[in-house]
Amino acid sequence: MILGKPAPFVSAFVDAVDTAIREHHPSHGLSTMQRTWLAFCVTAVLVTNSICWARFERASLGTYALAALSWMFRHSKIPWEPLLVASVRVILRQYGLTSGSLVIDDTDNQRSKSAKTLAYLYKLRDKESGGSVWGQSLVFLVLVTPKITLPVGFPC
Repeated sequence: MILGKPAPFVSAFVDAVDTAIREHHPSHGLSTMQRTWLAFCVTAVLVTNSICWARFERASLGTYALAALSWMFRHSKIPWEPLLVASVRVILRQYGLTSGSLVIDDTDNQRSKSAKTLAYLYKLRDKESGGSVWGQSLVFLVLVTPKITLPVGFPC
């Protein structure tokens, strides 16, 4: 599939999220380039059904280079925490959600013994064998509502 520009509904969502960020943190708003990049990436995730820079590049037929997409993610100073909070606010407003429960979701991801350079890698207790394995523990704060479930926070 050819992906030349972001889907209009995704661009509208990203603009609404930017407005929500600016309401609570005026200095943390997204630049035009950040909004364009984010809208393209969200559209690419929907089109390719994956999170892969190489697939995004192929879907755009070379309009967006893998290196440029990756660089923007790593170096562009996007305010990730306010972005997550603002996007949840926009979705809650959109669906008229007024109640829900906050739940902590934790997952242990087992990694190989040779992967010692990954971030936050340490020995985890293996529940099956009683020993220990190298792994990462991911913890999310999740909002569970009657209609949808959303991640609303994570430790840094």
